[in-house]
Amino acid sequence: MPERNVVSWTAMVRGYVEEGMITEAETLFWQMPEKNVVSWTVMLGGFIRDSRIDDARRLFDMMPEKDVVAQTNMVLGYCQDGRVDEGREVFDEMPKKNVISWTTMISGYVNNNRIDVARKLFEVMPEKNEVSWTAMLMGYTQCGRIQDAWELFKAMPMKSVVASNSMILGLGQNGEVQKARVVFDQMREKDDATWSGMIKVYERKGYELEVIDLFTLMQKEGVRVNFPSLISVLSVCASLASLDHGRQVHAQLVRCQFDVDVYVASVLITMYIKCGELLKGKLIFDNFASKDIVMWNSIISGYAQYGLGEKSLKVFHEMSSSGVMPDDVTLVGVLSACSYTGKVKEGREIFESMKSKYLVEPKTEHYACMVDLLGRAGQVEDAMKLIEAMPFEPDAIIWGSLLGACRTHMKLDLAEVAAKKLLQLEPKNAGPYILLSNIYASQGRFHDVAELRKNMRKRNVIKPPGCSWIEVEKKVHLFTGRDCVSHPEHPMIMRMLEKIGGLLREAGYCPDSSFVLHDVDEEEKVHSLRYHSEKLAVAYGLVKLPEGVPIRVMKNLRVCGDCHSAIKLISKVMGREIILRDANRFHHFKDGLCSCRDYW
Repeated sequence: MPERNVVSWTAMVRGYVEEGMITEAETLFWQMPEKNVVSWTVMLGGFIRDSRIDDARRLFDMMPEKDVVAQTNMVLGYCQDGRVDEGREVFDEMPKKNVISWTTMISGYVNNNRIDVARKLFEVMPEKNEVSWTAMLMGYTQCGRIQDAWELFKAMPMKSVVASNSMILGLGQNGEVQKARVVFDQMREKDDATWSGMIKVYERKGYELEVIDLFTLMQKEGVRVNFPSLISVLSVCASLASLDHGRQVHAQLVRCQFDVDVYVASVLITMYIKCGELLKGKLIFDNFASKDIVMWNSIISGYAQYGLGEKSLKVFHEMSSSGVMPDDVTLVGVLSACSYTGKVKEGREIFESMKSKYLVEPKTEHYACMVDLLGRAGQVEDAMKLIEAMPFEPDAIIWGSLLGACRTHMKLDLAEVAAKKLLQLEPKNAGPYILLSNIYASQGRFHDVAELRKNMRKRNVIKPPGCSWIEVEKKVHLFTGRDCVSHPEHPMIMRMLEKIGGLLREAGYCPDSSFVLHDVDEEEKVHSLRYHSEKLAVAYGLVKLPEGVPIRVMKNLRVCGDCHSAIKLISKVMGREIILRDANRFHHFKDGLCSCRDYW
């Protein structure tokens, strides 16, 4: 340039600063033949950006003229460096302060966890804007003072999108999900963070049906779902086995080309497996070239949950051959596969070679798998010996596995030992009471059953209600035992149950009343079995889903033996494929047979 003025010099210094080239900016700054307040302020900002706060202070002291921008920058620099008191000194010395200066000082206190001081300063601000209110609010939400945040939020004359988003997350983390939804619904404008924040709150707090409803609302309103929200929705689809919505999310991931990511592929595999579409999960696995350990673990565990022990072991050996070293999760998956299919010899070999061959130290969960493996196979005494030989104290999962085996094989003496240990570890867990009650009831010891129930009441232990659900026409329908009266299509469900009951009787089905704990007459026991939640969900699926479409039912607890026998026969007499996912595994019913081969 033939002629340079202070503006062109300052522009060049600013260019260096914005590119992070602070040393070059400083050299050029000191070469300037003339400097104005903007030049000084730009260089000051460069030092602060480079965290050279002492250099910034020296420059600040040299400035012939300090305007409100330079002074506010100096306050900001000190606060960012954690030197809040020095920032406050500069703030107090400012002859004129604007709303940005006040907000900067308040934000400095907030970001250095001095919330109460920030609030005192906030209260004496002569003028507040949207940013000031939002800075103070976020201070409260970030340190978990949600009630203070809520009171401030209600007093805000203008509620910014950022403030509302922060309030949604804060209320959600505090468990106040309904309040969070009220804030969400009252927002006139919503951005990506609003929708993803509300979805995250629902997902983390277990409001899975609400996640699906919100996702559906986003689709209707044409809101583009961002990546974190898609992953959250996908996780919920896996948990609820909501296959239709899972497919929608998969399609969106493909359109956005997110499906090429190895993490996304792993989540998709898990979703399809948990929705009863093992083949689709395996297809994604096979088509992905660079498989990581998570993908291998997903498919190994998937085969295990379906009772396909041979295939799980085959993939496990393929993994080892491909050079991927199994981790502790892999070995839990493959030991579970051995347990679910009675492969005691293979399971023992893998467990005993964990440390030497795979360099994995057996943890509690691996011992739990082995106790389950031995227990299912009827080797309950060996399972007890393994527990006694463990190098650490057995946890509730291990004692629970042993108790379950005792229930299956009617080992009352060991069952009482396991139950006692479980109640010491988890006094509020209804599980051991229920399993022990099962054993007592099956042997006609209803006095002991009554005593257990008395203890449950005394300790305020509540049995979680059994519930099952099924997705029909992109809506999840929930059923609890004996209660389908509240369902709008109750009469149709009852008619289908009557029809099924007749067909089952003709096929020779006899209800197994040993799965009813109550000391009541046989007729009432049969009536109770008829209305188990999984049977209600299957009946609804038979009513609503066309022939050829698999009926997919989920249950929150382990399926009872009578329901397992009944659903096997239903699949035969109705000519339907039924996939039931309970708390432990999948049962794939077809032509009167189950994929578990009655080993569960």
